[in-house]
Amino acid sequence: MARKPSPPKKTAPETAAGGEWSVCDLAAPELYLNRELTWLAFNRRVLHEAEDERTPLLERVKFAAIVSSNLDEFFMKRIGGLKQQVGAGIQNLTVDGRTPRQQIEECYAVVRELGERKRLLFGELLTLLRSAGIQILGYSEIPARERKGLRDYYIRNIFPLVTPQSIDPAHPFPFISNLSLNLLVTLRYLRERETSLARVKVPVGTGIPRFLRVGDKDRFVPLEEVMQHNLDLLFPEMEVVACEFFRVTRNANTERNEEQADDLLSMIESELQDRRFAPIVRLEVATGMGAVHRGMLAAELELNEAADVFEVEGMLALRDLFEIAGLGYPELHDPPHHPVDHPRLMTDRNIFHVIRDAGAILLQHPYDSFATSVERFLFEASEDPKVRAIKMTLYRTASDSRIIDCLVHAASNGKQVAVAVELKARFDEAANIRLAERMEEAGIHVTYGVVGLKTHCKVILVVRQDYDGLRRYVHIGTGNYHPGTARLYSDLGLLTSDEAIGQDATELFNYLTTGYTPRRNYQKLLPAPKHLKRALLARIEREAELHSEKTPGLIQFKMNALEDADIVAALYRSARKGVRIDLLIRDSCRLRPGVPGLSETVRVVSVVGRFLEHSRIYYFRNNGDEEYYIGSADAMKRNLEYRVEVLAPVEAPDLRKELRAMLDVQLGDRRSAWEMQPDGSSVQRMPGEGDDPRGSHEILIALAEKRRKAGARLKKKKARGVVRRPVR
Repeated sequence: MARKPSPPKKTAPETAAGGEWSVCDLAAPELYLNRELTWLAFNRRVLHEAEDERTPLLERVKFAAIVSSNLDEFFMKRIGGLKQQVGAGIQNLTVDGRTPRQQIEECYAVVRELGERKRLLFGELLTLLRSAGIQILGYSEIPARERKGLRDYYIRNIFPLVTPQSIDPAHPFPFISNLSLNLLVTLRYLRERETSLARVKVPVGTGIPRFLRVGDKDRFVPLEEVMQHNLDLLFPEMEVVACEFFRVTRNANTERNEEQADDLLSMIESELQDRRFAPIVRLEVATGMGAVHRGMLAAELELNEAADVFEVEGMLALRDLFEIAGLGYPELHDPPHHPVDHPRLMTDRNIFHVIRDAGAILLQHPYDSFATSVERFLFEASEDPKVRAIKMTLYRTASDSRIIDCLVHAASNGKQVAVAVELKARFDEAANIRLAERMEEAGIHVTYGVVGLKTHCKVILVVRQDYDGLRRYVHIGTGNYHPGTARLYSDLGLLTSDEAIGQDATELFNYLTTGYTPRRNYQKLLPAPKHLKRALLARIEREAELHSEKTPGLIQFKMNALEDADIVAALYRSARKGVRIDLLIRDSCRLRPGVPGLSETVRVVSVVGRFLEHSRIYYFRNNGDEEYYIGSADAMKRNLEYRVEVLAPVEAPDLRKELRAMLDVQLGDRRSAWEMQPDGSSVQRMPGEGDDPRGSHEILIALAEKRRKAGARLKKKKARGVVRRPVR
């Protein structure tokens, strides 16, 4: 049976006299939830997937690793930023009424609670894995013969990479790299009483696994335990008095002032160097570390021992459980999923002819194949002799991406290729620098976006000499052009030959490549930071004005996060007038749903399941003249005011029908959906009698397969009885 989450605390704000909120009340801090705490609440939901017995065992292990990885990033980005504010003496209150220090303290309480849940979960998973034939063992649990074999393997393959560092008056405290796992070794010479310390880094990564296999079966010993029990190799003829484990997390907020930089590329490279040596924001120590050593580490790392040191019972760095989660046990994983070819692209016709005939094609990843849609779009553009130019934004992609190969190939074929690379994509800066250099060497015109703004939109513009003149073909997506995440993230894409969208895309790229900001006329696209926020606020207000009993208003947003206070206030105003508002929010959400007199018509649903929800949809009923938009922007202040983003309208009735089906499936999910309560907690929905027990991801997989089969049948019918139109 699945574990049932505990009921939420009823801490919703009380309504004003008469049960209604006045306009001025919308500035009240108690109406807004905290961004950091709601993000941590999202990780509670992810952790529940690891705890839920309905989840296949190795998928549970995967979710445990995801939570650990997420918390690492949370400390690097969010806690790191809050600590910088505290250090700078900033006391400004957030819209929810908290100082930076208050946020840190409240976040720490939640993190410690999550840590305790992870500890209990890890013990449970170890037992279940053992029953399934997968064992994570301590070094002392394996027989002497196998210990000898493991020692020999360690000597040959890992030991040469290990470097001990003394900690004493003659040696300064060593540099501790971010997220590294370390041994703190207490030593003394034989027949002497005085002890000394040494630090040894566990060399996980660069081909070295965290879990070393023992024998031929799936039995593993953590690398740090192998190192701990073979310290005589590092310290011959010395007595090992103690060996304790610790791990550090460094601040990743090291951005410099881009407007004062002479060379953006050099500035980003300097930022990466800064990040390597950035202040440490968290110290994790394994249970059993002595108080003296714990205090010494905290002091050397300039941390508050009482607040910033987290004691972990069991294994540190559970993010490395991805290694175990990847083991090949089909019965312990979700059923295999293979993306299908989009029905309209199940043809060897030129893709530009297909798009031109269709007008627009909606792609749903990972259900629709990324390789046979987006990658094919770029590949055929690079090969097609009628294609004159390719322009593209690039935020994240794989180092061995076929996307880059296509762009390089296009340039070698004499086409004009321009790419706006976002060098400041967090944790991908170094990779993007290397890709930018490779593209420049191939003759591609590479720019780095607009000063002071991140280029977050996902757009490809292809200019082709068609039979009737130049025509523009555009892809607009919600996710990065990354073949790996396209298999794991739920995203949308629009392939279109719409003339107005093509003209708008041209305007967008002229802005990205020059940074010039004269008035630019966009006919259909809604770009940020100039237009998007204003357009969303106007449409939310319009929905309230048009609302009536006869024609009730309806707003539905699907996104990663709802953080912008102006958008939240506008939604509150519409809800007070009776507009129904459905919000599919993956993680952070400032809005309190279900508050009497304020947000009774609002529901907030979060889907946590097999795929990471990443698509953004904005829907307005608009008195029956419906509007659907998709794009890269969440309703966050940073996206709407400090990033280049794009929303694109989806206008074709058949494509709107597909979006409607997706929204309805997720809003009706009874397996993977959580409903937010007024206090910001969430309760997982459970299928009742007659409900579909499948999660929305499984349902959408089935719908994609149904579309594929229908497309295959149509293709056969055309092959039998319909003459294909000639290529023009």
